[in-house]
Amino acid sequence: MLKIREIEVEDAEAYLSLYKELNKETDFRLYEADEYNISVEQQKKIIQDMLHNKRSLLLVADWDGTLVGYLFAEGREINRIKHRVHISVAILQAYTRQGVGTKLFTALEDWARKNHIHRLELTVMANNEAGQALYKKMGYEVEGIKRDSLWVNGCYIDDIYMAKMI
Repeated sequence: MLKIREIEVEDAEAYLSLYKELNKETDFRLYEADEYNISVEQQKKIIQDMLHNKRSLLLVADWDGTLVGYLFAEGREINRIKHRVHISVAILQAYTRQGVGTKLFTALEDWARKNHIHRLELTVMANNEAGQALYKKMGYEVEGIKRDSLWVNGCYIDDIYMAKMI
């Protein structure tokens, strides 16, 4: 059964494993397959720091005790931008098209409303049609394109900026 919940420090090893698997599974990530190299202890510290940031949230999709996806909303306490968060989301391929993304975004919006976050923003690779479809379904709109933003498998890829106001 799927449970969307906030990450805990005890999830560090499982989260790190998920993160690395996602990097291997798809080219729609910032990091290449073997590029993200931190220790479990470093991951614990990152989670602890994030849990103390009232403007950030890291949700995990827990499917019967196995982490299968996450959504990270990163915000800052700077007055002029504390109303916004930047989102990163990923789900293992075997668990896509099963409502995991929708549930992650719904939980994010509940949290955002409670914490007076007005702007939810993200970037998505132009060739990531499934990601774009999910974001549009959840009410995100295209705001712009960053041309040749990424170099993936010998090709330049555009990044599409999308946002939703709540």
